[in-house]
Amino acid sequence: MIDYEFLRLVWWGLVGVLLIGFAITDGFDLGVGALLTLVGKSDQDRRVMINTIGPHWDGNQVWFITAGGAIFAAWPMIYAAAFSGFYIALALTLIALWMRPIGFDYRSKLPNKTWRTAWDWALFCGGLVPALIFGVAFGNLLLGVPFEFDNTLRTTYTGSFFGLLNPFAILAGLISVSMLLTHGANWLQLKTDGNLLSRARFVSSYLSLLTVLLFMLAGVVVANIDGYVITSQVDPLATSNPLKKTVELVSGAWLNNYSTYPWMIAAPVLGIFAGLGSAWFSKQQRGGWAFVMSSLMMAGIILTAGAAMFPFLMPSSSMPNASLTVWDATSSYLTLKTMFIVACIFVPIVLSYTAYSFYVMRGRIKAQDLDKPHTIY
Repeated sequence: MIDYEFLRLVWWGLVGVLLIGFAITDGFDLGVGALLTLVGKSDQDRRVMINTIGPHWDGNQVWFITAGGAIFAAWPMIYAAAFSGFYIALALTLIALWMRPIGFDYRSKLPNKTWRTAWDWALFCGGLVPALIFGVAFGNLLLGVPFEFDNTLRTTYTGSFFGLLNPFAILAGLISVSMLLTHGANWLQLKTDGNLLSRARFVSSYLSLLTVLLFMLAGVVVANIDGYVITSQVDPLATSNPLKKTVELVSGAWLNNYSTYPWMIAAPVLGIFAGLGSAWFSKQQRGGWAFVMSSLMMAGIILTAGAAMFPFLMPSSSMPNASLTVWDATSSYLTLKTMFIVACIFVPIVLSYTAYSFYVMRGRIKAQDLDKPHTIY
């Protein structure tokens, strides 16, 4: 029989899979949008770039929506605390994401240069802003989010929006931007040709190295900041109540899991070497392998953060004992079990149709394709 502890661990892993899936699929179209004004030197280039992601971007959003829904259903306390603390940041993210479908549909409706340039910058913001905010959010999770619970488990956020913009969080945001732009450039290597392909290859080779350097710098910082440690007994089968434990801040504690479970070191190693592989394959003009490497790089970076924080999900900097963990922030046993059954059915379906859509839409987009009647954008 599946017990409560197992389900809590499974959902920690499943949400991680959904986040990685979102980064790999939606990451490249966010990256392409943010590269629109950097790599695209002409209106034709930018139309080609937009049409490389045209058949996929809305389907890729499923991963983002599913991850949000899974967090709401599996960890409602996380959802409540996050929306209280990151409300403005989440609103900015949604506004930026709205720019993408509007920009895709309206950019080429008029031939006016000013019109198209304005939408190009809107699409740039639609790719860059979410990438930056996602990274800033992860950085603040490692530092701790200023929220508290009262005796009825009602959440109070005690920080401010600008308090989220601290140096380490900005560093994490830059890592997120760099890795998603790398992924977008690698996607362009797969889907374009000519000068556009050459520029994408050049951008990818340098952004891959920048991502690795920023990732290693963040590792040094994490090794020297305070991490969170549970100092009381943990009952993994108990009902969720984050106030029934004690937590202390210990310098360098985020690296404790790597000492306890040495195999976890595979995550940061994967992130570093896959990033280097992305740069090398880009230099070797092997775009397919560069795309695989940037996918693995992002998976390694996300797994590194998850492994370091486990079992914490959202530490509290203002009330450490109220920090939310895998063991005390989940929904009921029945909810997790029902969702687990649903996930076993529908996650393979999502993976299958995603893979099939990429297979059907394979091939490069060329300038002459823009005049064909099937062209959407």
